[in-house]
Amino acid sequence: MSGRWVSGNRIRLLENGEEFYPRVFEVIAAARKEVILETFILFDDKVGRQLHAALLQAASQGAQIDVTVDGWGSAYLPPEFVDQLTEAGIRLHIFDPVKTIFSWRTRMFRRMHRKILVVDAERAFVGGINYSADHLADFGPAAKQDYAVEIEGPIVDTIRRFARAAPRIRQPRRDWLRRRHEEARESALPGVGSAQAMFVTRDNRDHRTDIERHYRAAIRLARHRVIIANAYFFPGYRLLKGMRRAARRGVDVRLILQGEPDMPIVKTAASLLYNHLLRAGVKIYEYTERPLHGKVAVVDDEWSTVGSSNLDPLSLSLNLEANVMILDRDFNRHLGERLENLILNSCRLVEEKELLHSNTWLMVRTFFVFHFLRHFPSWVARLPAHSPKVRSVDPPSRRTA
Repeated sequence: MSGRWVSGNRIRLLENGEEFYPRVFEVIAAARKEVILETFILFDDKVGRQLHAALLQAASQGAQIDVTVDGWGSAYLPPEFVDQLTEAGIRLHIFDPVKTIFSWRTRMFRRMHRKILVVDAERAFVGGINYSADHLADFGPAAKQDYAVEIEGPIVDTIRRFARAAPRIRQPRRDWLRRRHEEARESALPGVGSAQAMFVTRDNRDHRTDIERHYRAAIRLARHRVIIANAYFFPGYRLLKGMRRAARRGVDVRLILQGEPDMPIVKTAASLLYNHLLRAGVKIYEYTERPLHGKVAVVDDEWSTVGSSNLDPLSLSLNLEANVMILDRDFNRHLGERLENLILNSCRLVEEKELLHSNTWLMVRTFFVFHFLRHFPSWVARLPAHSPKVRSVDPPSRRTA
């Protein structure tokens, strides 16, 4: 599995856009040296424009800025939005740009789904929140429920090194001694807290199953509780088996899934698994207040994870993802309390008696679903190889020249 445990970190939970955006924009606007940002979605709405303003502020202060957006998730950024960034010296990178055919976007698979921000090599943010207004409550009934973390401490250097290398960003030339001096200084970030953290990524080459394997290991070792809140739930066969086994040995296994989904097929797919899980003692709660977009979990009293990875075939077998695994009792307790609050105030318990037991068509569908889940990863590995490209956007002045 990728990553290693790093001690001495301080990690703060940020719930929804109301907590995430003000903090992120404040940190970016105060940057003096460097901003590295990756996101699946960046929209030209009120949130995107606030990010735009914060990036321009940082650029005016001399910070070196690299922004990488996914070509499918952020396909419709207006030219003036982009031109203002690039003219200010901000380097904008498009991960695997897509073509549109009659306004339909192509290449929807193997997307860059990560959400990472590192500022001045001192502070990082990782989670599931995009830069779009639908993560704010005032967006209305379709506003998303989601989570991210703000991180300080030695693990920030690990995240920064990954973020700098991931899009193969070309760095300005520096002499060898200066580069070695900077790397030595950056790797010596002092401990600031009690949390152990591991930065775990998923890609389509060397780390295909790392995030899923950490989930499975944590569930296998669970002794008294597992709470998973995940927006798009259609996990692999082994992960399902791990949940069932944990519940059967007396672990309180609870899933928080979408009850008011942003895409109806999400709830339909997850519901095919309900019978199988409920019969083993897994409790399922549907979050009904608004669409759930979170990808978080707590196990027992110490282990937690927050990140971009859903528990579905896209995230577990195709997309590029990033999660932070955390060993810290205080963080585990706080995230657990927030999830318990969702269960108590905003969720509906799914009862086994609601489900059909003798429906032949349901049994046939379930049979094929299980076999699909069991073999999907090996099928994906046989798909034609695809090497995504990262295109850097030139400023208008250079394009004209």
